[in-house]
Amino acid sequence: MVIRVVVAEDQSAVRAGLVLILRSAGDIEVAGEAGDGEEAVHLARELRPDLVLMDIQMPKLDGVSATRTVVAEGLADVLVLTTFDLDEYVFGALRAGAAGFLLKNADAQELIEAVRTVARGEGLIAPAVTRRLIAEFAAPKPVRAARPAEHAAVAALTRREREVLSCLGEGLSNAEIAVRLEMAEATVKTHVSRLLGKLELRSRVQAAVLAQELGI
Repeated sequence: MVIRVVVAEDQSAVRAGLVLILRSAGDIEVAGEAGDGEEAVHLARELRPDLVLMDIQMPKLDGVSATRTVVAEGLADVLVLTTFDLDEYVFGALRAGAAGFLLKNADAQELIEAVRTVARGEGLIAPAVTRRLIAEFAAPKPVRAARPAEHAAVAALTRREREVLSCLGEGLSNAEIAVRLEMAEATVKTHVSRLLGKLELRSRVQAAVLAQELGI
């Protein structure tokens, strides 16, 4: 399967490099290029790619706002490009429903594999970003009580869905969850899709954070 990608990056030289790397992979097609957030949303609506590779800091419309629109409209998955010192943007993109976070200094193979991972429906967070998220969401502190709506939604999950949610909270991939719970990977994907719908979440990364916060 060919993965169709829109590359959104305001620096033309950086964008050209990203496009060159992605086009070197036989299973990735660069369907469009955007130099700002508004153009990224427009291309996502027009081209309906599998994935938008989204820079955070862009003119006209920032990457977080663009991600929120793309995800809310169900146009594509979003893989965010970020840096070490932009935590507030990482958390904003997480809340907006980004499916993955990759550092801008990632090498060519890491970029290609990140695109493939997100396109498979897996969440992806660069190790350095993971450490930031853990420090923010999973540092030792009292487990917060579920809000009424969350409590009802979690209570509505089946036993299997709760087990899958727990695995998401551990950061496991679909393949790893399949091994852990002794089920087919396709079945795991179905459970993930259903629990996201029941919990009204936009990405498995959000589900992982919720599982951590509620101690599931």
